[in-house]
Amino acid sequence: MKTYYDVLQLLKSFGTFIHVGKRVWDIELAALELDRLHQAKLIDDKVYLNAKVVLRHAHEQEEQDPLNHDLPLHSDQRRNDQNE
Repeated sequence: MKTYYDVLQLLKSFGTFIHVGKRVWDIELAALELDRLHQAKLIDDKVYLNAKVVLRHAHEQEEQDPLNHDLPLHSDQRRNDQNE
């Protein structure tokens, strides 16, 4: 497991789909779900620790250079943002 996408695929294999709206929030929720899977002994220590490292790296990357992943909820908000 080398990428954030790989971690998401692992979570999907357990029926967990993540999309909160901001990438950093998605990463944090993925970490929480990963913790739950490990506590339930559904994944072993090696997989858990590897995935945690990947998520920590993705979180650090997002904090250093946040990508613009948050979309306005309504078209009205988009117009308001453009007028400011």
